[in-house]
Amino acid sequence: MQLIDTHTHIYLEEFNEDRYEVIENAEKQGLTHMFLPNIDSSSLDDMLQLTAKHPGLLFPLIGLHPTSVEDDYKQELQIVENQLKENKYFGIGEIGLDYYWDTNFKNEQIEAFEHQLHLAMQNNLPAIIHIRDSFDDALSIINKPEYKSLFGIFHCFTGTLEQAENIISNGFKLGIGGILTFKNAGLDKVIENIDIKHLVLETDAPYLAPVPKRGKRNEPAYIYYVAKKLAEIKNISIEEVAKTTSNNALQIFNI
Repeated sequence: MQLIDTHTHIYLEEFNEDRYEVIENAEKQGLTHMFLPNIDSSSLDDMLQLTAKHPGLLFPLIGLHPTSVEDDYKQELQIVENQLKENKYFGIGEIGLDYYWDTNFKNEQIEAFEHQLHLAMQNNLPAIIHIRDSFDDALSIINKPEYKSLFGIFHCFTGTLEQAENIISNGFKLGIGGILTFKNAGLDKVIENIDIKHLVLETDAPYLAPVPKRGKRNEPAYIYYVAKKLAEIKNISIEEVAKTTSNNALQIFNI
């Protein structure tokens, strides 16, 4: 059974003590591909060193995370552009809008987001989009005619059915992770109305561990629990969930 984690941060310090054990656990669970979104220039070296050690298993993405958009964001965006010329990346991410922690740089976040959407189109790469407390602004941007050739993943989707349909109509898949297993999250009620051909699996490790690991450090192997829950919701086998979501992921990342 092939599983793919489309969004994991296993280069972060939370994995410093047992990183290679975590990767081994993932392979034992059937994971064949793991995609690593960047955060900002401070995370770049660790991510690149790790992906270089595991070609064909770990795949790097490049982007400036919205919570890292600060006074120096233009320099950070220049680093993203330079990296696209110097190394092979499989997507632009993680990018987006996050108004949960801070809105002091809201306008700069929007500018950085749109700049990186153009980079995605110019390089024919998927955009991996992070949205938190900012759905309306993000969708109004994605819906602009200039972005009609965009494709990618709305990471950690937790929205409504209407929002899901809007995202899908714009050429994006929905990234489904541990929140699907949370008892009162309500995401299961939305996902039961969405065709699995529009979904990919993710962990966002080390964050958002699924039930029964909730509250612990998340890791790619735990994607099994997300796949299991999705199989229950769709009333299909976990093997079918794995096959379909993996094919969706490989198509997005052009592998």
